[in-house]
Amino acid sequence: MADFLGMMKQAAQLQSKMQAMQEELGNVEVEGVSGGGLVAVRMTAKMEVKGIKIDPSLMKPEEREVLEDLLVTALGDARRKAETAMQEKMMALTGGLGLPPGFGPT
Repeated sequence: MADFLGMMKQAAQLQSKMQAMQEELGNVEVEGVSGGGLVAVRMTAKMEVKGIKIDPSLMKPEEREVLEDLLVTALGDARRKAETAMQEKMMALTGGLGLPPGFGPT
C-alpha cells in the first residue's frame, strides 16, 4: 500500500510540474525563418504566433506567390523549433522519473 501512496504522490507532483511547464511554454519563443531571413515568424512553444516580419523587398504584387511560399516555410520552421523546445522541456520534467519513452502528454 505504501508503494501505491508513493506513486499517487509522485503523480500529483508530476501534474503540478506539468501545469508549471505549460505556463513556461507560453513564455518560450522561437523564430522560424525562410528566404535567407526575408521572412521571420516568432512563435511560442505552445504554437501561438506572436509576430511576423517581412522584408520590404517582397512587398510587390508580382512577389505575392513567393511571399506566400516563404510564409508557409517560415511557419513550418517555427513550428518545428517550438516542438523541439516543448520536447526539451518535457525531457527535463520527466527525465528523472524513469518513465518509458512516449509516456505523458505530447
